[in-house]
Amino acid sequence: TTFPKSFLPPPICPNFLQKFLSGSLSREECRLIGFREQTSRPELIERTLLEVAGTVLTAQLAMKYGLASNLAGGTHHAESDRGKGFTIINDFAVVARLMTWKKEEVHDGVDIGDEGLLRDFYRGDGTIDRVLVVDLDVHQGDGTATFSKPPTLTDATSQANNFHGKLFTLDLHATNNYPHPKETCTYDIGLPDGSNDEIYMSALTQSLDKAFEEVKPQLVLYNAGVDVFESDKLGRLHVSWEGMKQRDMHVIRTCVDRGIPVAAVVGGGYDNDVKVMGKRHALVHRVCAQVWREKQMWNRSAS
Repeated sequence: TTFPKSFLPPPICPNFLQKFLSGSLSREECRLIGFREQTSRPELIERTLLEVAGTVLTAQLAMKYGLASNLAGGTHHAESDRGKGFTIINDFAVVARLMTWKKEEVHDGVDIGDEGLLRDFYRGDGTIDRVLVVDLDVHQGDGTATFSKPPTLTDATSQANNFHGKLFTLDLHATNNYPHPKETCTYDIGLPDGSNDEIYMSALTQSLDKAFEEVKPQLVLYNAGVDVFESDKLGRLHVSWEGMKQRDMHVIRTCVDRGIPVAAVVGGGYDNDVKVMGKRHALVHRVCAQVWREKQMWNRSAS
């Protein structure tokens, strides 16, 4: 892949990244990720990088047109120095760093990668200071939450991340589902098992309005996980097909109506039938296409 690896550290720990790319992670690190001995396969390494690259490109297109969606993405369990829960490199953290990076904020002794590439990276026409992740996967995005913690003076990785006050997380998830224990998001909304469309949408509309009013994001990264679906193998919630469509439409339309660029990714979803699973993941793209046509958003870049 030609995706610049210098775009990854920070926020991704250089030591962890090097071990992953060279297929030399420890057995315990591979077990924690979930792919075990498959983690070192070149196909998986390339797929991981391309998935992150897809979310980066999606965010850039969202900054240009106001709306874009990725056919993959949502690696929200991964932390700076480790992968977890079948996610290896946190694409939300990488995008947040690339979008909010400023040369004057670099600490002494911190490797920022290729400064020329960073300087030329497309971020839209203005400065991006605040990125909001709206994570509606049924599992809490615990990894993403770790990137927005206040930096510590003794931790170089923490200093390099420096996302406190830039990266915000609104996370609506099943309380009793993985992970255990939970991390602390900016806005944490845990739902009880069996929550239906009405309960889900009520929690979403209230929390989304609150987050938009308080954070005033300049970019939204939307994780449209479909494992909230009523028959998902790993779900615990009871959201219908129409409920998921209503959810996606509410997030996308709210962002577009407020003039906030939104980049959507597919997140999680689990079923033995691959075609059924693909249909669920396609829902957010259909919703994006509908809003795109309704708002004639192709005209945005010419304005």
